[in-house]
Amino acid sequence: MPARSIATATISFGLVSIPVKLYSTVDTTAAIRFNYLSKDGSRLKQQYIRASDGAVVERQERIQGYEFAKGQYITFSEEELKALHVTATNAIDIAEFIPLAQVERLYIEKVYYLGPDKGAARSYHLLKQALTKTGRAALASYAARGRSYLVLVRPMGEGLVMEQLKYQEELRPFDEVPLDGVEVAAAELELAVQIVDQRTNEQFEPDKYTNEVRAHMLKLIEQKAQGEDVFVAPEERTEAKIIDLMEALRASVSKGDGEEDAAPRKPAKRATAKRRRSRAKAATAESEGDADAPPAAAEA
Repeated sequence: MPARSIATATISFGLVSIPVKLYSTVDTTAAIRFNYLSKDGSRLKQQYIRASDGAVVERQERIQGYEFAKGQYITFSEEELKALHVTATNAIDIAEFIPLAQVERLYIEKVYYLGPDKGAARSYHLLKQALTKTGRAALASYAARGRSYLVLVRPMGEGLVMEQLKYQEELRPFDEVPLDGVEVAAAELELAVQIVDQRTNEQFEPDKYTNEVRAHMLKLIEQKAQGEDVFVAPEERTEAKIIDLMEALRASVSKGDGEEDAAPRKPAKRATAKRRRSRAKAATAESEGDADAPPAAAEA
């Protein structure tokens, strides 16, 4: 069944205008949703409660406000709110063409398919082929639903897609993230590259992967619908272990070569025994009153 468009727009650059239709890239019918019910099975509805006295506030009694200081609001009428919003032109105004490879993925908010509207197929495919040949994408502004969006129009397959981007001011700088600087050993890097090479696929094949959580939920929902009980299996708490990085890398490389259980087990046991002897020695020293004895190492 052909996709149903959710909006119309016009791509414009220079004197060229291309009427297009927007299509959602997401199949919302696949989502699993739960509704709130009372215990008698009746649906529940949301209500807004006044914080001062707990009274229910009906829709016609609500206004919107902006908190400019703690507990202090500027209120707006419906007409004033409309004045705050931009006029929806549904125009995708291209400002410039940029190398597609320079757009970081963290800017992407949503993605829409673009299809040509009636009579626009020729100009639509002309733009698509021009972008493909130059390796560029069109950076544009798009005003719709009372807001102005920064968007990127790029080729995909035989057509075009529009990516809604975040503005720079909406992103937190990466330098706010604490990164503990370390020096990577050449041997460790070589083994890590081997692991990457062993698991490399030159093609992105998303159909190889399925949403296992969704499948599990559907299975339990069907089980419940058939009158069977649904219960949570007891959680198995895994014991934390201190792993030597080089040993872990070597074991991963060996496993990638087809060896079974390549992880070295005996050295791990010797290390455990060594820690036990260290704890016993510390305990003996403590009982003899040796205050300078090192503390027992915690078992991983």
